[in-house]
Parts: sequence; C-alpha cells; structure tokens
Amino acid sequence: MQTVLLYVRAWLFYVGLFVLTIPFSLLAILLIPLPAVTRSRWVSGWAHAVMWWLKVTCNLRYEVSGREHIPATPSIILAKHQSAWETIALQTILPPQVWVLKRELLMIPFFGWGLWAVGSIPIDRSSGREALKKLVNHGKDRLKRGLWVVIFPEGTRTAPGARAKYHIGGAWLASHTQTAVLPVAHNAGRYWRKNSILKYPGVIQVVIGPAIATNGLKPDALNQQVETWIETEMQHL
Repeated sequence: MQTVLLYVRAWLFYVGLFVLTIPFSLLAILLIPLPAVTRSRWVSGWAHAVMWWLKVTCNLRYEVSGREHIPATPSIILAKHQSAWETIALQTILPPQVWVLKRELLMIPFFGWGLWAVGSIPIDRSSGREALKKLVNHGKDRLKRGLWVVIFPEGTRTAPGARAKYHIGGAWLASHTQTAVLPVAHNAGRYWRKNSILKYPGVIQVVIGPAIATNGLKPDALNQQVETWIETEMQHL
C-alpha cells in the first residue's frame, strides 16, 4: 500500500512538472530580448514552483549549509550528480545560472527550448579538444553576462555511494577564465533515484564548499581538488 501511494504521489508530481514546464519554456523564449541575468531570474520561477510542488506531492524537501561560501561574483559550480533533482534545485539555491549539458537535451519539446532560450551551453563530448575550446568560448561569454556556469564533472548520474570519473571540462573552463570554483555535494540520490519515477519523502542535504581560487592551478590539479572535497563530503551525507 505504501508503494502504491508513492507511485500516486510521483505521478501527481510529474503531471504538475509537465504543466509548469510548458508556460515557462514559452516565457523563456519571449524573454530572449532581455539581459541574460534578468531572463534567468524570471525563468527560475519554474524551478521554485517545481520544488514547491515536489514538497506538496512527495513531501521531499531540502536543507542547505555553506551558503556563506557563495562568492559575490559569477563563478563556476561543480556539483555532484546523482539525480535530476539537482538540475532543478540548484536554480533555487544559487545565483542566475546556465548549465553545460548534452546537446541532445535541446531537442526535447518545450524543456529543451527553454534550455536553449536561457543560454545553456551544449557540448558534444565525442569531439574532444574541440569541445573544450567551445566550452571556454561559450563559458567566457556567459560569465561576462553575469551568469554562473553549472557543470556536473562526472557527466552522468551516479548511485549513492558510487563515483564516476571527474571529467576535466569544468576545471579547464575555470582555469582558462581564471574563475573561482564552487564545489557542491548533496545526497539527492537517496530520495530521487536514477531511472526511477518514485520520490521518497525526506530532507535532501546540500553542502556548499568554500570557493576554490584558480590562480596558479592547472586544470588537472584543480579537478583533483574538487573531486577530493566533494567525495570526502559525500562520506558524511
């Protein structure tokens, strides 16, 4: 009976998610003439609404520690990737932002259109060094516009307790733009699992680490420092 209730709540959540996504995606397109930060703030209303609906339907909330570490200037966010939850929630926790993502996501009706309209950075990982060049060029542009850049260095969602290779892209962008990195750890995978529609009630813990200055740090060293902090923090979550 409890599992049935979880499924009912999850489906209610997804219905609301679908209903919210359509108008906000269209809004994102209509707001293209506005400055990037203004547009991002308006469109992030979608994320706030989704997080509220998630709390109402699935009783899933979150708590954040380390907000005092958030810099005053646009930075690069390197975050643990366990579920779809953080792709939504980070918009409610951190300043106006764009995401580095697989270009295939832009093809999704409405959702993908919204991602394109807010200036997300699509990449083709198979293009190797060319992808890194494009990432730096687009990343510089977004940072100059006052937007933060969100990257999930593992590239794919990992199960709680697991870890994947930390790809160099985020550290490469930070090093080549001399931009601070803000590491983020969380345990969303315990409640919003990969490839499962169920959403388990509880409180997701999000930890924001101290910003890492990139001056004098090579991408490999920076990437290792980020991985060490995140994975060490994950042991406490």
